[in-house]
Amino acid sequence: MLLKRDLLEDIKAGKVDLIFRRWNRPTVKPGGTLKTKVGLLSIKSITDMSPEDVTDAEAQRAGFRDAADFRRWLDTMKQGELFQRIEVGYLGEA
Repeated sequence: MLLKRDLLEDIKAGKVDLIFRRWNRPTVKPGGTLKTKVGLLSIKSITDMSPEDVTDAEAQRAGFRDAADFRRWLDTMKQGELFQRIEVGYLGEA
């Protein structure tokens, strides 16, 4: 799973703890870790859901102003059959 540097910094700082992804096949698993440019992330949970179910509160936890801002971003992303809500946390330097 590729994440932009700004998002990684926000996860490291504790500002973001949710990531949303639309893809054909997941590349991370619950309980796993992800080595990134800023350190190691924990993959706490993964939930299948519909983009329409994303609330303002969840969108804000993912770094967006609100659900509408999240949906505008999602419209620019690649298509995929699976939409998932991924809870993440920062574990430290890799």
